[in-house]
Amino acid sequence: MSDQSQPPIIGLTLGDPTGVGPEVVAKALLHDSIYERLQPIAIGSASALERILEICGIDLAVRTIADVSDARFERGTVDTLDIWHRDHRELPFKEVTAAGGEAAVTAVIEAVKLCAAGRLDAMATSPLHKLAMKMAGYDYPGHTEIVQEFSGARTSRMMLVAGKLRVIHVSTHVGLAEAVTLVKTDRIVEVIGIFQQALQDMGIDSPQIAVAGLNPHAEPGNLFGMEDSEQVEPAVHRARRDGIDALGPMPPDTVFARASQGEYDGVVAMYHDQGHIAVKMLGIHNGVNVTLGTPVIRTSVDHGTAYGRAGENRAEETSMLNATLLAADMVMARRRRQAYATSGATSG
Repeated sequence: MSDQSQPPIIGLTLGDPTGVGPEVVAKALLHDSIYERLQPIAIGSASALERILEICGIDLAVRTIADVSDARFERGTVDTLDIWHRDHRELPFKEVTAAGGEAAVTAVIEAVKLCAAGRLDAMATSPLHKLAMKMAGYDYPGHTEIVQEFSGARTSRMMLVAGKLRVIHVSTHVGLAEAVTLVKTDRIVEVIGIFQQALQDMGIDSPQIAVAGLNPHAEPGNLFGMEDSEQVEPAVHRARRDGIDALGPMPPDTVFARASQGEYDGVVAMYHDQGHIAVKMLGIHNGVNVTLGTPVIRTSVDHGTAYGRAGENRAEETSMLNATLLAADMVMARRRRQAYATSGATSG
């Protein structure tokens, strides 16, 4: 187990070597706030990281380690857990490859296992490419499903964070027609409960959660469909009976703007694009993706492999920096809540 008195140990996966993953990790590690708030370990292809440091002229040294216990957490040196020892220096940038997919997925799997075993406190992931994963023999829609499987979780959900706006989704990677069929009371109640826990893990003790409607304006009277009155509204009532400060169904065309200004602590979106568009309008390079519903704290950049920028020293690291710092904040908030619960049980 990691030392609870020390800053959290966060694993930063390097992602696909043909994309911007290694570059955004390297640039994020240049920020003083990283070493002030956490202990970072890069996980993935050391050769890919060395290549991008040379291309970008970044003054960092790669120190390959075989185990978390080997890390020294020294500024200017990137402790890099690379147990695969593949040479990716000649792997072409900007191309979808099986080798790139393999490197990205295996790093994520290793990070999840280390988190589940208590060797890492949390993980922050670089982008991977779904087709590259498939070419490598991995049929996952994305990071979230990998984390769920290898952490042994029954379910998982995706949360997006950009500034004051925090959004969780009732469904994600399904077509719109199927997404409508997934707007069911039991599912929404489960998502609200997961969201409540996540917001508390972010240090918000008593969050207020707005639940977006499915149909235009969440119009009373079922003018545009029965889902809001028959599925969403009962879910909100059940959540409130469970002690959660939930409101809704709220008009989906205004609720995200109101939450981004701090009126609500989070919003439940009914489907993928309803939530994603709102968050990414605030800045695609600022957002953070968080996996919820699993025992592993995992955050991620909210952008893809960005092949158009790969290998050109043009990648923007803000999302990776925000993801890493948020992971550390969630670890510390969880530690405080656990310490409070323990002290309460002892005094009782």
